[in-house]
Amino acid sequence: MFKYTLITGAAGGLGKEFAILYAKDNNNLLLVDNNLDGLNEVKEEIAKLYNHIKIDILKADLSSKDELRKIFSYCQEKEYFINNLVNGAGFGDCTDFKDMNIDKQLAMVDVNCNALLYFSRVFLDDMLKNNEGHIINISSIAGFVPGPYMCTYHASKAFVLNLGESIAYELKGSNVKLLTLCPGPFLSKFVSNAHNDYTFKKIKPVTAKKVAEYGYKCSLKGKSLAIVGFKNRLTCFAPRFFSRKFVAKISAKNIKKI
Repeated sequence: MFKYTLITGAAGGLGKEFAILYAKDNNNLLLVDNNLDGLNEVKEEIAKLYNHIKIDILKADLSSKDELRKIFSYCQEKEYFINNLVNGAGFGDCTDFKDMNIDKQLAMVDVNCNALLYFSRVFLDDMLKNNEGHIINISSIAGFVPGPYMCTYHASKAFVLNLGESIAYELKGSNVKLLTLCPGPFLSKFVSNAHNDYTFKKIKPVTAKKVAEYGYKCSLKGKSLAIVGFKNRLTCFAPRFFSRKFVAKISAKNIKKI
């Protein structure tokens, strides 16, 4: 059995930065994304820096349950022990609910929630069997509040947050740890894909590298929840003092110019 770190959404942004960190610590990589050209570029870049590790790539559409199963089967056939798992794939969409493309929203739930749930569950068995493993699930500060005009995205990240904290509790007493990482806005292709440039003009984003470095350190320490940045921690804490209706109003003003 060969130890591998599986990272989804690895063709760029946060996934790429996590791949570099894990490679630096001598972890073999299995990188997954629907962008094959991006995967090859990341593989080539990391191979130049750390040529002593093995790097495998898989192009996959994580909104397809069949492709999720193929990835798991591939790992079994190759005898890969996924001892580190980073569920980094995800996307958003900033649109009024009445105007949303329903197929895009369903695909978002599949990628942001179902793929993450699937990989967390199927790779957990070997982790528990070997009493070794780290899972990092990427949520967001969006998961703490309702999000008018980005409602599906906020709801999906709330799912990731609640799921992760629950699993982490169940894993207490084992050497398998699950971290739910909650960044605020960070520099990536997310903003252009989600048409969410208004939020990024109001809130200064940090780099994907900074988010990955913080998440990586927290994972190694065995933490179950990590909110990136002091201001973001305040943002997540403050809503408990206000009504849900008021919180939704403030959230909406940060997402769309009204």
